[in-house]
Amino acid sequence: MPAAGRPFFKMCGSGNDFVFFDARAEPAGALAGEAEIRRLCARATGIGADGVVFVEPSAVGAVRMAYYNSDGSRATLCGNATLCTTSLAVELGAAPASGFVIETDAGPIRARIRNGQPEIELPALRALTPDAAGIAAEPGEARIGFAVAGVPHLVVRVADAESVDLPTRGRALRFDPTLEAGANVNFVSPAAGGRWRMRTYERGVEGETLACGTGAVACAAVLAAWSEVGSAVELVTSSGRLVTVTPAVEPLAGRPTLAGEGRLVFAGRLGDLG
Repeated sequence: MPAAGRPFFKMCGSGNDFVFFDARAEPAGALAGEAEIRRLCARATGIGADGVVFVEPSAVGAVRMAYYNSDGSRATLCGNATLCTTSLAVELGAAPASGFVIETDAGPIRARIRNGQPEIELPALRALTPDAAGIAAEPGEARIGFAVAGVPHLVVRVADAESVDLPTRGRALRFDPTLEAGANVNFVSPAAGGRWRMRTYERGVEGETLACGTGAVACAAVLAAWSEVGSAVELVTSSGRLVTVTPAVEPLAGRPTLAGEGRLVFAGRLGDLG
């Protein structure tokens, strides 16, 4: 392992887990290579994570966030990783809890700690289509929408998200030929107390993740376009934790907000990952 001994942080955002490195003084170097990312994220032989984040210096914000999926691919944005970055930047003394800017590949994001919880203002959606062209709903699926919330997402309205064969149907939609770069796939259904249950098949992980922040934003935006929700939308993730999204009134111009968990689980030093 070329970076044995290097400090890292394990963080969790509503069941989405990440390995973080403070790369402000020491660049990522070989750790950002595809093979190294895969080794770090391996559940049985590595630290285990959905992705790796490097907190880097920024010329436009308090910090810059570089995010990699567990397969080693670079992603422009990850909502829960940004919530975790918010918490960690404050923990490291790199930013004030009252508010600061995180530079991302999707643009600058305003972040803060509100009521003890990280909250971020995401960029305006780059696309929102209430009915995804060329993608037919299967039995049990009422409607399929599409949104780009930093990364592309399909949103599938179903009666019961728990009963969806997510590995099969999620994978089929993720690789639908009408989607040039593929997409994350979110299945949503009504839940108790006016909340919504969501499950996500995440590209780059190529399976179900326990939560998806940008997916929650996409779900809220598409549900609003379908006139099924009002302002703040609470979504129950597969971890059982809630994320709260406030969709923008003008989705292609305004900034939605996302609030949820950004918890430091433990800190350590790299050893031999094989």
